[in-house]
Amino acid sequence: MFLVAVTARSLSMTVNVVVTDMDGTFLDDAKQYDRVRFMAQYQEMKKRNIEFVVASGNQYYQLISFFPELKDEISFVAENGALVYEHGNQLFHGELTRHESRIVIGELLKDKQLNFVACGLKSAYVSENAPDTFVALMAKHYHRLQPVKDYHDIDDILFKFSLNLPDEQIPLVIDKLHISLDGIMKPVTSGFGFIDLIIPGLHKANGISRLLKRWNRSPQNVVAIGDSGNDAEMLKMAHYSFAMGNAADNIKALSRYHTDDNNHQGALNVIQAVLDGTDPF
Repeated sequence: MFLVAVTARSLSMTVNVVVTDMDGTFLDDAKQYDRVRFMAQYQEMKKRNIEFVVASGNQYYQLISFFPELKDEISFVAENGALVYEHGNQLFHGELTRHESRIVIGELLKDKQLNFVACGLKSAYVSENAPDTFVALMAKHYHRLQPVKDYHDIDDILFKFSLNLPDEQIPLVIDKLHISLDGIMKPVTSGFGFIDLIIPGLHKANGISRLLKRWNRSPQNVVAIGDSGNDAEMLKMAHYSFAMGNAADNIKALSRYHTDDNNHQGALNVIQAVLDGTDPF
């Protein structure tokens, strides 16, 4: 296992929460994980009262499909922090006002080449005119995905928008959205060509903090594992922050520790180190 401390190590503390991103972190490139190994680890975490949290930009209904037998035992910070479930019960959801939703949709529709998904409490929504390839891609991340004729007619609580485009276009689009949606939504990268528009302040760390408050636990006792820009806040918050071997350079720079890449079970290796009490635990 490859673990490198990139800042001075402080006194070891008891880990009682493990948080992991999914795509590019817990899952390999084939969107799989070693279920036998993880289930053994989870049973040991359960014995030690260590909470396991999935924190992802993906939809809650997509995330629980990876943990069908555990969905009511573990917790989820879904939609990049806009939706939080604790042990099968909804704890929190963000909400754009109707006016804010109309502004965001209007801005996104100005670019005729831009395809996007509107993310809501009941479902996610995509234009019925969107290319089949885009719909198929988004359906992998949003298991509840409904076609709509007009985004403005959506009858749901909206809290996030998701775009996918070529990597070389991302910096320019992010800069434009920072300006046009300033104060309403914040663009963040989720890796693999995705840009998520989140309500300012409703990031993964916010959702995790809500769970920590419920459990009376401290960020000093949290392990967080991630690889992309939307993991930045939770990695800054957690005392034991781990960047994947495949993580973006800025994520590696702000993390205290590094682990193996997602195709070599980097996340599970961190969990094993927690359970074994090996460095840095």
